[in-house]
Amino acid sequence: MDPWTRPAYTPAGRRLVGPGIDLSFPSIGRRNHVKSAVTAIVFLLAATTPGLGQGPDVGDGVRIGVSFGGISTIALNVELFRDSRSLDLSVGTWSFRDLSVSAVAKQYFGASSAKPVVGAGLWVASSWAGDERPGVAVVLRAPVGVDWAVDGSRHSLGAFLNVNRGLWVRRSDREDDLPMNRRLVPLPELYYRFQN
Repeated sequence: MDPWTRPAYTPAGRRLVGPGIDLSFPSIGRRNHVKSAVTAIVFLLAATTPGLGQGPDVGDGVRIGVSFGGISTIALNVELFRDSRSLDLSVGTWSFRDLSVSAVAKQYFGASSAKPVVGAGLWVASSWAGDERPGVAVVLRAPVGVDWAVDGSRHSLGAFLNVNRGLWVRRSDREDDLPMNRRLVPLPELYYRFQN
């Protein structure tokens, strides 16, 4: 077995799309991660001061940035917004032998510098290795988090907890006919954005 690839199925009930993409989340310590994420979101919500960014009557614009976690280890983002709604497009990778593409519609709430955000969209992940066919998965995403305009400037930091659910999978191993895991998978994400 090639040391750079992982099998399409692992004994602990984890199902992989292909080499390097694992759509499961370990259950050990899950409650501690959720508590930490909720605490961080509440802390950021407490820092509500008037600022720029998405909100009522802001107008149209574009934000570009980079994100860590969520759909990939690192991703480039372009967010097109109009007032308190936006369309976020992301392209990223986990290991530079795969590609993750995502489109999410988002709704921002409030007029302060720290705004709660919810969204819904799709994530398509593809992984390839060697002579096997590419593994592909289509996943429903529902990010929930906070966007903070730093000191009322055009720079923003954000944190999301992406709740994901697999919709369709084509595994890289043609003989792997195991059913897709349809449980909810939470993935944390941090990002930086700059508003043009």
